[in-house]
Amino acid sequence: MTDFSQLEEQLEIKFHNLDLLKQAFTHRSYLNENSHWRLGHNERLEFLGDAVLELVVSEYLFEEFPNEPEGYLTSLRASLVNADTLAKTSTELGFNDFILLSKGEAKDTGRGRNYILANTFEAFIGALYLDQDYKKAKKFIDKHLIKTKLTAIIEEKRFKDPKSLFQERAQAAVGLTPVYKVVEEWGPDHDKHFKMAVYLADELVAEGEGPSKQAAEINAAKNGLETKGW
Repeated sequence: MTDFSQLEEQLEIKFHNLDLLKQAFTHRSYLNENSHWRLGHNERLEFLGDAVLELVVSEYLFEEFPNEPEGYLTSLRASLVNADTLAKTSTELGFNDFILLSKGEAKDTGRGRNYILANTFEAFIGALYLDQDYKKAKKFIDKHLIKTKLTAIIEEKRFKDPKSLFQERAQAAVGLTPVYKVVEEWGPDHDKHFKMAVYLADELVAEGEGPSKQAAEINAAKNGLETKGW
């Protein structure tokens, strides 16, 4: 059985209501195989945590960059709260060892796990906010996300989304505008998955997957930047 007191010890946070912490780490798939589990899945907490996270990050950026326009702040915020950044932060915090998943989901260590890790981070923020208060949630986000990720995002210009950056680099290097095409799509309507390819003229540069065409295009552009060394 997962020992959540170990996670509390790692994070140096003691929950008043341990059920909130447990629920934050309960993936929907876990309930399908564990009917005895008396708590719900973490999607409502994820919904709340997403809002708290966005407010904390927005407030920080607004105060830290008083002379920057809205567009710049929006780009920085998007880079801080995107799935990749949140998944990386979750991994660094050791969240992966505590997520309750079905046996099938537990085997997936690819892109799907990244989304689960990112969603769990948001759910944890929602649980922390409910269990304690906004100030505690803000302190956690500031310490473990903003202070550890923002400097690198700015220095490496990762606040530009991969599609914009790939297009900018492609036009500068070879004078071409990238074109995206659907390679494959699968899954039921409520759970579609897409594979997109990015081309420069007739050259297939890279492919990417995601739960929407837009997400798959972003991943294809990201992979294209790596492939080209841009």
